[in-house]
Amino acid sequence: MADQNTECLVLYSNWRSSSAWRVRIVLNVKNILHDLKTIRIAIDDGEQLSASFLSVNPMGRVPALEIGCNDVIIESPAIMEYLNERYPLPPLLPVDLIERAKVRSICQIIISDIQPLQNSTSVLSKIEEEKRQDWARFWINKGFTALEVVLRKFSGRYCVGNTVTLADCCLAPQVFNAKSFHVDLGPFPKIRQISLELEKIPAFQRAHPYLQPDCPEDLKV
Repeated sequence: MADQNTECLVLYSNWRSSSAWRVRIVLNVKNILHDLKTIRIAIDDGEQLSASFLSVNPMGRVPALEIGCNDVIIESPAIMEYLNERYPLPPLLPVDLIERAKVRSICQIIISDIQPLQNSTSVLSKIEEEKRQDWARFWINKGFTALEVVLRKFSGRYCVGNTVTLADCCLAPQVFNAKSFHVDLGPFPKIRQISLELEKIPAFQRAHPYLQPDCPEDLKV
């Protein structure tokens, strides 16, 4: 593992952001020292819209990873890949190129095809309030239907084989989101099985939204 004291890392995060949650898991799995800067997110007046944060990430979203005084990486896939390459142990991508592609394909199903369509501060905020739950459930169910088929081909104990990968770091937050929207996980036994395994891992547990400093007091555990 690279010397963790050679660079100062600051993760801009929000307790409820599943994108930031993925990165928190990676940081925990690799035991990477970092500071956490929480950003209050709201549709019209959140800190993500402030001039100071837009100078960090012009997209006005978390996560963003600040490295030292000069560099910032935005977008969770890029941040996770950077951390995996900069801090190689334990590896979160397989050595075999085909296996690596499998991990990345699962990540993309979640990151590109499921999560954005149920994001509360972007897509859902543009939909009539009474239709939001149905919209989110429809797209999560559609994505999970495909993901279940993929996992039946690729998975072992975890998403790809029997070792935790970046795909698992993406899956755990998405399952939480599904439960938040009252998606029935009964039709997705493989997703449910892997999720239960991930819940046993301390690094995943510590990244949970309810354990974050900016989580509302009534939800903290």
